[in-house]
Amino acid sequence: MICERIEDFAAALPRTGAIAGLDLGTKTIGVAVSDGLRSVASPLTVIRRQKFTLDAAELLRIAAERGLAGLVLGLPRNMDGTEGARAQSTRAFARNLERLTPLPLAFWDERLSTVAAERALLEADASRRKRAEVIDQVAAAYILQGALDRLGYLE
Repeated sequence: MICERIEDFAAALPRTGAIAGLDLGTKTIGVAVSDGLRSVASPLTVIRRQKFTLDAAELLRIAAERGLAGLVLGLPRNMDGTEGARAQSTRAFARNLERLTPLPLAFWDERLSTVAAERALLEADASRRKRAEVIDQVAAAYILQGALDRLGYLE
């Protein structure tokens, strides 16, 4: 089930249970997960994109292994709020994933999440190589934390 509004996503979730945040890039998918009470997002891994069926299988494996209750996909809007080709690609990915899982799916505006992640890694004095390895999962954590904060406000 794809939830266009975070309020609908909140209604579709059980009271507790971890959720995942996804930063869908053209070459990688950054994955972050929350704790069971949905208060803190933590970077988890980066999936190297291959084709949809393999990418989805890996995501669903992680979801099953961790007992996830839902997925939040970063929606890359333009700075003026409009949706371009990358946002449409994310929506298509969600539609295809929806056919494979009963988990609720939601979108979260990911504008500037990669910039924030890069800044945090620079402040942590991470090397250029280390930043390149983890930037997508840290961006996914920023996306997920934004959604978690909003979900907490709705309770």
